[in-house]
Amino acid sequence: MIEGFGDSALVIVNLVNPKEKFFGVLSSLSAAGVTARAINLDSFEDWVRQIARGEEVEIELLTMFFPLFRVERIFLDEPAGAIKSYSQIFEDVVGRPIREYLGI
Repeated sequence: MIEGFGDSALVIVNLVNPKEKFFGVLSSLSAAGVTARAINLDSFEDWVRQIARGEEVEIELLTMFFPLFRVERIFLDEPAGAIKSYSQIFEDVVGRPIREYLGI
């Protein structure tokens, strides 16, 4: 693995063709591509709200493989100044850390 991108790192994966963004837990990173347990960022807020309200969760993270030719870049899920990370947003809304919720 690349420094900082170890197993179970929380990441944002930007893809091309088509453009998509995913948030999740990195499983592996290789010359072939990226494997992560992730959710499309378009669904992130709905997912967090379902968990916070204690509803039956209809949206969940899925294990996915992204071929390297589609990967534009990968970011660690970190705050940037006043902008919170997705894991911080999750904890603010749900009331517990995402790692605890996911069992990692």
